[in-house]
Amino acid sequence: MTLEGKKIAILIAPRGTEDPEFKQPKEAVEAAGATVTVIGIEAGEAKTNNSDLDPGSTYIVNKAVKDVSATDFDGLVIPGGTVGADKLRANPEIVSFVASFFEQAKPVGVICHGPWLLVEADVLKGRKVTSYASIRRDIENAGGIWADREVVTDKGLVTSRKPGDLPAFCAKVIEEFAEGRHSDQARSA
Repeated sequence: MTLEGKKIAILIAPRGTEDPEFKQPKEAVEAAGATVTVIGIEAGEAKTNNSDLDPGSTYIVNKAVKDVSATDFDGLVIPGGTVGADKLRANPEIVSFVASFFEQAKPVGVICHGPWLLVEADVLKGRKVTSYASIRRDIENAGGIWADREVVTDKGLVTSRKPGDLPAFCAKVIEEFAEGRHSDQARSA
């Protein structure tokens, strides 16, 4: 499946995004032919973590969220990491950016603690999702229907639980990005 000509945004926190949940989806969509732009609270550099506590790698943040719009992209990847996801969901510009993908019916892939951003963006009502188990109640309280599965797809929204799910997550994200807009994606926005 090719993503040739597709522009994909991937979020990263200033510090604390889970390294494999950032790196592997980024590499997978690039290998499928997409152009990936790393979006953060500010442009510059960001440091990832491994298992929330151990240092990961340093990545270039191509654009600050204030300098982009969901209209610039065909899809969005939201990695997890407890610390990173918490920092991102506390930023109103990031939350608005995420919500815009749903309003525009564009595919979104989210893993681990990343669904916290969907809770903040108020886009989970009636959506089937999975996540890291500890945020199940947050998802349900936001109106989501939680399932403990490797990957859950709900009309343009792809979610997974943890780094061990990355092969299935990456494959499904590529499939959804290749399909493009899903009119039902906007139903919860």
